[in-house]
Amino acid sequence: MLATAGLSGLLLATAAAQTPPQYPVEHFFRNPERGFFRLADDGKTLGFMQPVAVDGHPARLNIFVQALEGSTPVGTPRRLTGETERDISNFFWKGGRTVLFQKDFGGDENFHVLAVDTTTGRVTDLTPFDGARASIEDDLEDDPDHVLISHNQRNPEVFDVFRVNVHTGESVQVAENPGNIVGWQTDHAGRVRAAVSSDGLNNTLLYRDDESQPFRELLTTDYQTSVSPAFFTFDDRKLYALSNRGRDKLALVILDPANPDKEELVFEPSDVDLGGVAYSRLRKVLTVAGFETDKPQRKYFDPQTEALYQHLHRALPGYEVLLQGATRNEDKFIVAAYNERTPGSRYLFDAATKELSKLADINPLLPEDQMAPTVPVSYRSRDGLTIHGYLTVPLGRDPKNLACIVNPHGGPWVRDSWGYNPEIQFLANRGFCVLQMNYRGSTGYGREFWKASFGQWGLKMQDDVSDGVQWLIDQGIADPKRVGIYGGSYGGYATLAGVAFTPDLYAAAVDYVGVSNLFTFMNTIPPYWKPMLEKMYDMVGHPERDKERLAATSPALHADKIKTPLFVAQGARDPRVNKAESDQMVEALKARGVDIEYMVRDNEGHGFHNDENKFAFYAAMEKFLSQHLKP
Repeated sequence: MLATAGLSGLLLATAAAQTPPQYPVEHFFRNPERGFFRLADDGKTLGFMQPVAVDGHPARLNIFVQALEGSTPVGTPRRLTGETERDISNFFWKGGRTVLFQKDFGGDENFHVLAVDTTTGRVTDLTPFDGARASIEDDLEDDPDHVLISHNQRNPEVFDVFRVNVHTGESVQVAENPGNIVGWQTDHAGRVRAAVSSDGLNNTLLYRDDESQPFRELLTTDYQTSVSPAFFTFDDRKLYALSNRGRDKLALVILDPANPDKEELVFEPSDVDLGGVAYSRLRKVLTVAGFETDKPQRKYFDPQTEALYQHLHRALPGYEVLLQGATRNEDKFIVAAYNERTPGSRYLFDAATKELSKLADINPLLPEDQMAPTVPVSYRSRDGLTIHGYLTVPLGRDPKNLACIVNPHGGPWVRDSWGYNPEIQFLANRGFCVLQMNYRGSTGYGREFWKASFGQWGLKMQDDVSDGVQWLIDQGIADPKRVGIYGGSYGGYATLAGVAFTPDLYAAAVDYVGVSNLFTFMNTIPPYWKPMLEKMYDMVGHPERDKERLAATSPALHADKIKTPLFVAQGARDPRVNKAESDQMVEALKARGVDIEYMVRDNEGHGFHNDENKFAFYAAMEKFLSQHLKP
């Protein structure tokens, strides 16, 4: 069964197209020459990142700043940071002269928050605690000197909140975690006024009128019911929240602390969960809500915002547009324009003059018309669920009996989305068709679809992947003897489960930082996951109560059934999926005399981020898949 009429058009279009040249691996996975643009609050300076080699080290993404005259960058950009070990993943402005960014160490995800003075270039580590994980809770836009940061330096399992001076690093605690709080919420004045506590199976929304008061309980739900505070109303008296209380799908509601059992419904998408909602700090109005069907959708609350997006869509036809930043006065915006065939371009938009100035093409080395289109599809699972997904077919190939890769996403409680994906385009460029599927448990499709995954690792969740293979074969697209499977994290687990429990289905498999043993996986989770361990036991399985099921669905315990050629890649410092997950699978296969390819990188964690490691991994994956699937 097809979800769209687009499939037949896709197959005709790709067959009629000319076969594109094979572009180098590096073209797909290199860092952009210039990207991640951010505007200073006053609009006078542009920040961005670009790769630079410092002191002979490999090039890493570092932060640069450049003056703006109107919408035009002027003068020579200045480099602010000199990171040599890993790319900086993101940064943002604090006012007009301070930039904040986070860094971890070799992929261990113990992030520090650092501040850079753009005038003096001085870098200050605001959380200089070995082994602790920090994140920004609130940028305190109206306070020029402070931000709120949470970290787990006191207790590795929980996070306290501190008001930190970005110039001196001086820190004052404003909220101590009693041991069960899993999320904090500030009001528009930056005061910690709400929180969510959990015993693992039940969540309680806590509230206080000001920071001098103790928290009081507003409402308690089981973890399967979500009432997640998004932000306070603009008078700081009530809360906007994403809630599925009494409904299957997440909706935007207002909660009144005086009457928390009653929700005021603001907006509810008809078929999917609400993804998120935005507001204008300047004008104090809701602006737009986002949700995903097969493609991104928006609900506008504000005529000014709707007019802005309509103008951008007219100016950039054929592309999705996304606002990635703004000045404090909301008169200039960073705009991203992309589709599934290109990461696109970035622009600076002046709201007063309606001028749209291009800042950069993110990957000009890959021509958009040489990349493969992706269309939404769906199929029925063997027990009657509708499984939504995305199909990409290589250009210039007759879409019959192709070598195909099924690519289950990680998570597992996230979803695949329509848009540019360098892995998918790389595989299509090499002649593979690719099917991504949102198997049961994928988020966005409501509570019942999510709950259908509970206790189903390696069982019905895996059937959804296998049913996708059968759908490809039934459509005549896939050659049943040339189907491969590739995935990372949970997708790596699904890869290993695929070759262990359906050994005749796949001709090649690539496991990237995947779980192999459900017992050892849950024994090696990071300490800050432990407050949610009971929830994990309920959703995945308890090592004692569900011992037989977990043993039956742990691929490492069934390595004797694997006959499919397998390539495994792992980061040595992975805090989520410990290296032992890959080691035990590889050792079990080697003990049988099975030749298995194993790539380990000592300076990586949950996935490879350094360019040289990405290039090595994808080059090896291409060689491996081409050898066994012959696209």
